[in-house]
Amino acid sequence: MTMQPASTEIQSRTAAIIQELKGLEGPLLPILHEIQDEFGHVPQDAVPVIADGLNLSRAEVHGVVTFYHDFRARPAGRHVLKLCQAEACQSMGSDAIAAKVKQFLGIDFHETTRDGSVTLEPVYCLGLCACSPSAMLDGEVIGRLDDEKIEEIVGEVRS
Repeated sequence: MTMQPASTEIQSRTAAIIQELKGLEGPLLPILHEIQDEFGHVPQDAVPVIADGLNLSRAEVHGVVTFYHDFRARPAGRHVLKLCQAEACQSMGSDAIAAKVKQFLGIDFHETTRDGSVTLEPVYCLGLCACSPSAMLDGEVIGRLDDEKIEEIVGEVRS
């Protein structure tokens, strides 16, 4: 299990990220992405620093973090597996693929395995409809999923 950074480290790194990106037009989203890249999630201790740095309320920052599905309030697993649940993928069997993955991992969507190896998330269109059903593993898209590919992916992330 990885150690979480101390609150002062979160606040100081968040302040540095804000300083670096606040000159952008509409800086909140790029700042949140950078913070999530840094910590693996948007820590609660970062929210007031962001709010102060951008002259926003904490509620506004929290609202953006909770509105966008790509932001998370808790750290993800070492790997993030996103399974497409859009209509094109559903028509090609994504529901059965999702059921198999959930069974193999022993978790549901929005959960992380007990060992912290994998977080499973639904996604609604990866733009890979011609190769459905599809998924994204750690930012890399994978198309034409079948039982064999699923077993390979799950084996890779569990090792």
